[in-house]
Amino acid sequence: MEIASLRQVVSAEEWQLRVQLAACYRLVALYGWSDLVFTHISARVPGPEHHFLINPYGLMFDEITASSLVKVDLHCNKVIDSPFPVNPAGFVIHSAVHEVRDDAQCVLHTHTRAGIAVSAQKCGILPISQQSTFVLASLAYHDYEGVALRDEEKARLQADLGNANNLVLRNHGLLVCGPTVPDAFLNMYTLENTCRIQLDAQAGGELTTVNPKIIEGAMAAAKP
Repeated sequence: MEIASLRQVVSAEEWQLRVQLAACYRLVALYGWSDLVFTHISARVPGPEHHFLINPYGLMFDEITASSLVKVDLHCNKVIDSPFPVNPAGFVIHSAVHEVRDDAQCVLHTHTRAGIAVSAQKCGILPISQQSTFVLASLAYHDYEGVALRDEEKARLQADLGNANNLVLRNHGLLVCGPTVPDAFLNMYTLENTCRIQLDAQAGGELTTVNPKIIEGAMAAAKP
């Protein structure tokens, strides 16, 4: 399907955001974090309207372009016409975050093998690596409630996330926030590697944990 360019339709600021978000989708595909078409990265468009960009449902992540991204409001109404639908489950999760976190321009959610494996562990993220210290400095958990299709889950997700930038969705996957698209990608890179390291370490014998004072220091440094 040929997609018309939106470069002359949107503001220069929004176009740059679209380019960054499309590039982030390509990176997620490159790193093997995509789950076919079933995860999402969203970015809030600057302005008071709380509009945000999300992937067109049905395109693989390595197919997404700046112009194919769908611009929606908080009620999932398309702000700019698009031939593509939006995944309802992706909309519920991402709109919940964008609704209450003005500091989170970008929200990135994955269903990676390592992320889901750790999300299913009662222990959650363990303080066993340098990467984990950055994650634990701003981490929250949200219990699994089934596929996220119900608006009533939004309030619970928002309360669980609070001001954290890393969220483990129990039995589901990972979610991160960032003030920019590159920041969100870096947060997910760190969180994903934390999970991979943890699973590898657990397979190798008794674990050595990081001194709690180091975690406390990381938490203090992460506070706004």
